[in-house]
Amino acid sequence: MNQNNRIFIAGCGGMLGEAIYNTFRTNYELYCTDLNVNDNWIDYLDFRESDKYEKMVINYKPKLLFHIGAHTDLEFCEKYPSDAIETNYNSVKFAVNLCKKNNIKLVFISSAGVFDGKKNIYYDDDLPTPISQYAKTKALSEEYIQSNLSKFLILRPGWMMGGGPNKDKKFVNKIFKQIKNNVQELNIVNDKLGTPTYTYDFANNLKLLIENNLTGVFNLVCEGETSRLDVAREMLKILKLSDKIKINEVDSNFFKNEYYAKRPLSERLENHKLNNLNLNIMRNWKICLKEYLNNNYKI
Repeated sequence: MNQNNRIFIAGCGGMLGEAIYNTFRTNYELYCTDLNVNDNWIDYLDFRESDKYEKMVINYKPKLLFHIGAHTDLEFCEKYPSDAIETNYNSVKFAVNLCKKNNIKLVFISSAGVFDGKKNIYYDDDLPTPISQYAKTKALSEEYIQSNLSKFLILRPGWMMGGGPNKDKKFVNKIFKQIKNNVQELNIVNDKLGTPTYTYDFANNLKLLIENNLTGVFNLVCEGETSRLDVAREMLKILKLSDKIKINEVDSNFFKNEYYAKRPLSERLENHKLNNLNLNIMRNWKICLKEYLNNNYKI
């Protein structure tokens, strides 16, 4: 396969990495790495070990480097800020310099969480205003990439959903675990707004951006504004459990001991640049949620 189609993926073992692997593998030559070798297409790499990271990338000679691994648990990042900086920022700085030296285009995954949530909706060119340790690491990475590279894609997903029971560590799987445990009631926050991002839609739209040789910062979320409460209600509707499980509306203080890291009131993003370029192929979050549940979860 042409070397121009070669992609090195660092941190490919999670929910997004799986979708990217399955979406890109037919048209691209991939070298997938992660700390957790949980699939036979993944090789071991701790990308914080810069010497090994550099050696593997240089030996592979990729056209693109996807740096997608990170500590995404907000409480972990608050509790271990130096670990969060090392994993989520210092490794990115190294990846940037590696790309610069070897003429490689960098693809970096940021987050809707880089904003403080004081606006209802955020656009691609809005500047980050982070309020948590996790968000700070992502905002610092965005800034460093833009200051030091000319060939890059920074992508901001919203509330990620994908990966199924084995890889999904996010909201949908947390709710489904409770459902599988036969709960009669669910306590769902009514004060958090956002936009889901289905991993496969994300991967397909990323592929489109790469094929069009685009550079810059892009919001990449499903269509349709929503909330945690709406997502939980839609889950019960899809699973035909609306009459069997009661939802109790609570505010975020209800979970303040468990989820103590600051979270924005609104993490709603709009795919403004994608729309302007006529390259927005992200579907409505309800369609994606139904597809995701039907493909991965059985009651």
